[in-house]
Amino acid sequence: MEASLSISLIVFSFLILLSCVVRAAYSILWKPKKLEKQLRQQGINGTSYKILHGDWKEYVRSMEEAWSKPMSLTHQIVPRVIPFVHEIVQNYGKLSLHWNGTTPRVTVNDPEQMKEVLLNKSGHFQQPPVNPIIKQIAMGVSSMEGEKWAKHRRIITPAFYPDKLKGMAPAFSTRDIISRTAFGSNYVEGKRIFQLQKEQVVLVLEAAFSVYVPGLRFVPTKKNKRRLYLDNEIKSTLRDLIHRKEEAMKMGESSNDDLLGLLLQSTDCNEGGTNSKNIRLTIDEVIEECKLFYFAGHETTSVWLTWTMVVLAMHPNWQERAREEVLQICGKNTPKFESTNQLKIVTMILNEVQRLYPPVTGLFRDTTEKTRLGEISLPANVDLYLPTLLIHHDPEIWGEDSQEFKPERFSAGISAASKENFAFFPFGWGPRICIGQSFAMIEAKIALATILQHFSFELSPSYTHAPYTVITLQPQFGAPIILHQL
Repeated sequence: MEASLSISLIVFSFLILLSCVVRAAYSILWKPKKLEKQLRQQGINGTSYKILHGDWKEYVRSMEEAWSKPMSLTHQIVPRVIPFVHEIVQNYGKLSLHWNGTTPRVTVNDPEQMKEVLLNKSGHFQQPPVNPIIKQIAMGVSSMEGEKWAKHRRIITPAFYPDKLKGMAPAFSTRDIISRTAFGSNYVEGKRIFQLQKEQVVLVLEAAFSVYVPGLRFVPTKKNKRRLYLDNEIKSTLRDLIHRKEEAMKMGESSNDDLLGLLLQSTDCNEGGTNSKNIRLTIDEVIEECKLFYFAGHETTSVWLTWTMVVLAMHPNWQERAREEVLQICGKNTPKFESTNQLKIVTMILNEVQRLYPPVTGLFRDTTEKTRLGEISLPANVDLYLPTLLIHHDPEIWGEDSQEFKPERFSAGISAASKENFAFFPFGWGPRICIGQSFAMIEAKIALATILQHFSFELSPSYTHAPYTVITLQPQFGAPIILHQL
């Protein structure tokens, strides 16, 4: 009896082990090779699959090599910022294949095909799964799909209507714009959150660029404990801010027409389940949206303005033209909301800077099931990379002067600036286009106009031109700029 039981246990254990081996073989060998064959049959060429790690080693090597040395003071930044993708597209064409671990990644470098992906009429192109470590930074509506995404988008959108933005105008000229316009808060609280998020990004990206080992993030190492502390501290600070906002709204001491007010109007405070709970947000969901707006609202506009000042320091003639326009329209008075629509040269400059130095250099999508992309049939479980930076620098789209700073190309508006209608998308495109794009543009216009009113500026001799990506496109060694008060 005991011998029979032992044999049964051995057989059972063997079958479990065999099942695990088969599943592993399917995941790391058979499935990737099958997908590779299907893609190559569609005429999509690229690198060959390497077991388990794919092109990760080559990706990291090319990036480390490119980022190890600065570049000349030009706008030809693609080979330095995205060296691996740049090489793949050069070698294999605008629709090309490489490997993100065991997952095939197709670079889609054609504007019409990118438009098809971002419009997502089939519903088969969705946000890719997010590394659990990266989720700590800021997800909110940006990471959602389906009805949950639609619900959050409906709730948030009214905060960015033109009449709301006009009402926010006085805060656009203050240093605590994000805190005041979105949350009715102040600079001290905002600065604290920004500082915590900045440290968090460094630690999170360090972990994300390491070899992923399931469960490793739960090991109480020094850096893991620090990441957890930062995440909890940010959430705690926002929770306190939310509580004070709720109390102020109840007492009639605070409006409910800023972002946080709109979010709180839609909270399911009882958490118990009312008939309307499906159209409400929980407090935890409000916190995630606040984290996203603090990060995205501050980070993207900050790097946009940084590159604008760098570029205008490189092109003092355009700096002077922009200053003349600002002084003519605003004088030395604080720029107002109504003035922003009259700043044509400033708008052209900001658009051209975003073309050359888009804060987000590429977008990602996944195929959830077999679907068509133009004449191509893509299987399910394929990553798509949409290289914003490559499209923005493509001479076939923007002309032979695509690497030059020429704001005049936007003089007749965005649609007339290039040979393709869908070639300029620093804020994304389609239903998932950045909800805060108008907010960011007004903020950037007023900030730049204010600087131009009071200072001329030039690059410091210590400036080193070295664009690179840390979530957003940033100057690797900072941007020291010399200001001269006017």
